Amino acid sequence: MTSMSDPPDETLHRRTRATMRDVAALAGVGIKTVSRWANGESGVSPATATRVARAASALRFQPDLVAGNLRRTGGRSMSVGLILASVDNPFCAAIHRAVEDVAGSRGVAVFSASTDEDPRRERALVAAFTSRRVDGLILTATASDHRHLHAAIETGTPVVLVDRAPDGLAADVVVVDNVEGAATATAHLVRRGHRRIAHLGDLSVIVTARQRHEGHLRALQTAGIPLDDRLVVPGLRGVDAAHAATRELLTGPEPPTALFTSQNLVTIGAIRALRELGAQHTVALVGFDDFALADLVDPGITVVAQNPADIGRAAAERVFARLADPDLPPERIVLPTRLVERGSGEIPPPAGAGA
Repeated sequence: MTSMSDPPDETLHRRTRATMRDVAALAGVGIKTVSRWANGESGVSPATATRVARAASALRFQPDLVAGNLRRTGGRSMSVGLILASVDNPFCAAIHRAVEDVAGSRGVAVFSASTDEDPRRERALVAAFTSRRVDGLILTATASDHRHLHAAIETGTPVVLVDRAPDGLAADVVVVDNVEGAATATAHLVRRGHRRIAHLGDLSVIVTARQRHEGHLRALQTAGIPLDDRLVVPGLRGVDAAHAATRELLTGPEPPTALFTSQNLVTIGAIRALRELGAQHTVALVGFDDFALADLVDPGITVVAQNPADIGRAAAERVFARLADPDLPPERIVLPTRLVERGSGEIPPPAGAGA
């Protein structure tokens, strides 16, 4: 017979997780007593609570917090799922922190994961989080088909999409005006005298990449500058790809005099290429998205900044608003961008540079 002073069978506990039944048997009490103890309910004497606690410790028992919360909180798990493109991207990290701050103030945990821009991974993560009964989902959608979100919405799980608006899905959305922000960036370069402005774009399957390309084209058209397809490089994913594309543009025939980069990692890759070529003071650059240390390099990087912390806060607040009132109509929240001039976007073209 095993006593509470005996060590647990290590082989057994490497294979299986201890249950309330195991704790009850070791403590010599009923399962309901262990349940009351685990949930902090009254009706368990101090002596009995001590025995149950010792048994739980010996068995390394972990209460099922989801099940307990569902009982105590009217069916809520006190958790939110956050699905972003890549949690190590500074933009995504800022959204993550803002969501955590809002949720943490309400005693709600945040479970996060990255899609790596893979629609199949996105669908799998949505299924995994909803199966764990998160109270709400906040995600940056990669997939163009959003049918996998219908089941969560129809069962009452609040779904808020950030950064990218979905097609054909009635859901809450928090975005910025990417078209206007990109047009502002390119128009700024045009006003400085540039006509050969290259656009380095993100993956074209991403709606924000398409919107920023649209804004770039709109600014060129407004200025009467014909499009040169050789100056448009789409489909860049990450720093290395942007670095290689920038070097190729600047070392080729008829190089651009200015660059509009579509997101922060693309901007960083472009900066590296400019510095390698000694062109950081002769080729202008405006990036979409701000990033750490952008004001400390020489020259400082001019950006169209959106505030990812504001996006995260607005999305999290919307989840909790919908939990409080499930009948709220879907809302599209559009946050502003702003041009931050630091030097790189104000470099004029070389004297005599033609169209």
